[in-house]
Amino acid sequence: MEKEKFYITTAIAYTSRKPHIGNTYEVVLTDAIARYNRQIGKDVFFLTGTDEHGQKIEQAANECGITPKAYVDSVAGEIRTIWDLMNTSYDKFIRTTDDYHEKTVQKIFKKLYDKGDIYKGEYSGLYCVPCESFFTETQVTDGLCPDCGRPVNETKEEAYFFKMSKYQDALMKHIEENPDFIQPESRKKEMVNNFLKPGLQDLCVSRTSFKWGVPVTFDDNHVIYVWIDALSNYITALGYDTEENSDLYRKYWPADVHVIGKDILRFHTIYWPIMLMALGEPLPKQIFGHPWLLSGNDKMSKSKGNVMYADDLVKHFGVDAIRYYVLREMPFAQDGTITLETIISRYNADLANTLGNLVNRTVAMVNKYFGKDLVNPDAKEEIDLELSNLAKETVSGVSEKMKELKVADSLELIINLARRCNKYIDETMPWALAKDESKQDRLKTVLCNLVEGIRFIGVLISSFMPETAEKIFAQINAGDTSFESLKEFDTSKPVHVGEATPLFARLDEAKKLEEVSKDMFGEEEKKEEKKEDKKKDKKEPEPPSEISIDDFFKVEMKVGVVLESKPVEGADKLLVSKIKIGDEVRQIVSGIAKYYSPDELVGKKVTVVTNLKPVKLRGVLSEGMILAAQDGDKLSILSPEKDEISDGSQVS
Repeated sequence: MEKEKFYITTAIAYTSRKPHIGNTYEVVLTDAIARYNRQIGKDVFFLTGTDEHGQKIEQAANECGITPKAYVDSVAGEIRTIWDLMNTSYDKFIRTTDDYHEKTVQKIFKKLYDKGDIYKGEYSGLYCVPCESFFTETQVTDGLCPDCGRPVNETKEEAYFFKMSKYQDALMKHIEENPDFIQPESRKKEMVNNFLKPGLQDLCVSRTSFKWGVPVTFDDNHVIYVWIDALSNYITALGYDTEENSDLYRKYWPADVHVIGKDILRFHTIYWPIMLMALGEPLPKQIFGHPWLLSGNDKMSKSKGNVMYADDLVKHFGVDAIRYYVLREMPFAQDGTITLETIISRYNADLANTLGNLVNRTVAMVNKYFGKDLVNPDAKEEIDLELSNLAKETVSGVSEKMKELKVADSLELIINLARRCNKYIDETMPWALAKDESKQDRLKTVLCNLVEGIRFIGVLISSFMPETAEKIFAQINAGDTSFESLKEFDTSKPVHVGEATPLFARLDEAKKLEEVSKDMFGEEEKKEEKKEDKKKDKKEPEPPSEISIDDFFKVEMKVGVVLESKPVEGADKLLVSKIKIGDEVRQIVSGIAKYYSPDELVGKKVTVVTNLKPVKLRGVLSEGMILAAQDGDKLSILSPEKDEISDGSQVS
C-alpha cells in the first residue's frame, strides 16, 4: 500500500548573519514534526534552506569588501552547519542562489506578467532595509519601521506591482472554508482583521535600486523582489515547472504544513496563497505561525547583548538537552523564554532527575538482582495495570497532540509517563522485594514492567531526542522500536539489559551557570573590567603637557559617517562601528556604549582620528578613534555643525 505523503517546510533562513537559538528553534520544531510523521509511517519530505538575495545582503557584502555571492556562501554554510549540529533530518536544503531556483523564479514572474497580474509602475513611499518592506505614511510612527523599529527611508523608484486585490475575495473565502489553514487561531484573526478586511494594496515585486537579486528576464533594470523569489522556494525545490523533476512536485505538493515565525505570517498567509492562486496551483494545507523564543522577557538582539547561539549551548549541555528545552518550553500560541538558569533547571528536573534517573536505576537493578537477564513470571498486581494503561494512554495522547502540532504538550505527556514509572519504583520498592526470597517472581514482574515502560518512553521520545532514544534502546536492548509496537504493553519477552550508563548527569547549578556565563557572555571579564574602571576612577587625572604645532599636525582627523554599529560581545562599554571616510570604510571600537545605542549612531557624522596605529580591543580590530567631549557622566560625540560637510573632509 502506498504511504500517505507529508510535505513540511521551514521558512528559509536569511543569510544576513549567523542564526541565534530563537531562529534555530524553528528547524528543530519542524524536524520533530517530520520525524514523528516518518515514525507513524508517512512518506515525508522535509525542506529547509536559505534566502540569499536583497539590498541588505548587498550592503553587508560591500562593507566586508567581498562579493554578495561570497558573503552568502559563508553564511549559508554556517547555517547548514548549525542545522546539522542540531541533528535535523531535512531531505533537501535549498539556496535561492541555486541556478534551478533562479530560472524557475524568472519563469514564474514572466507567467504572472503575461497573465496581466503583474504591471509596471512607480513606487513612492517609505522603505525599511532590514525588513525589506515598504510602508505607507500611516503605518509608520516617528519615522520608524512598524515591524523592527529601525528608521525607514524615503524611496522613489520604478517597479513592477502584483495585483493583490484581484484575489482578495478568493483568499477570504478559502480561509473561511478551511478553518485550519492558518494556525494558531489568534494568528488567523490577526491576518483577517488587520490586513484582509481593510483591503489589500498592490504589492511591489521588483527593485531597481540594487542589483543583488534574480534579474527580470524582459527588463534588465529590475531584479525580482524578495517575496516572489523567497516564497517560491517551496515549489521550486520540488521541480515546479521543470521537465526533469516535476514528478516530485506532483507527488508532494501541496505542502501539508509551512512552519514559520509569527513575524512573517503576512507574507505566507496572504502574499504566498495569492501568488499560487494566480499561478493556478493548489494552496498549502496549513500555515503554522509559531511564537518567538525570547531571551528572558526580550526578543533576542545583538544590540541588547542577549543573543544565545545553538553551538554554544550544545557545547555545554549537549544536542538533545537543547532540543528538549526549546521544544518543551515553547507554548503553542504564546512566546516562550530561554535563560541559562531555566535551561539548567529543566535539565536537572526533567532529564537528570526524571528520565535519566529512571533508566539508570532500572538497568542497574536488573544488573544487580538478575545479572542482566530475566523472564517475566507474570506475578501481576493491580498497580501494574495502572502503569500499562497510562503508557497506552500516553501513546494516544501524543498522537492527538502531534496532529495539532502541539509538540510541548506531547513532551509533557512523555515526561509524565517517566514520572509515573519513577513513582511505580517507589511504590513497589524492588530493593525490599530483593531481600525476600518468596518475592523474587514479583521483583521480576516489576522490573519487566519498568523496562517495557522505558521502551515506550524511548519510542515516543525518539522524534524529539533521537540520540537519547538510541542510548535508551542500547541500555535495555530494545527489540521492536516502531511506533506500531506501542499498541500493546508487552512484558512477555525476555529482558536482556546492558550496562547502566547515566544519560544526563545532574548539574551543579551555581558552578554550571558560572562556567557557561563566562564562556558565552564573558561575565568574569566584565567583573574585571568593572574593577579596573573603579581603580581608574580613583586616580587623579594628570594635566596634559604642552605640545608644539608640529606635534598637532601629526594627528590626522577626518569626517566619517557611521554605516553600522553593534556591541562588542563580552564588553559592557564598547561598540564596534563601520565608518565610511570618503572612499574607505574603517572599523572602530569606542567606549561609548553607556551614552549611545547602536541605532543612534547609524547615519551620524563623526570626527575620526585616522592615523592611529590599529589595535585590538577585546579581540576586535580598531582602526582609529571617534572624538568626543566628556563632562562628568555626560558625553557627546563631536560632529560637524553643517550637514553639507561630506564624509572624508579634513578636520583641522
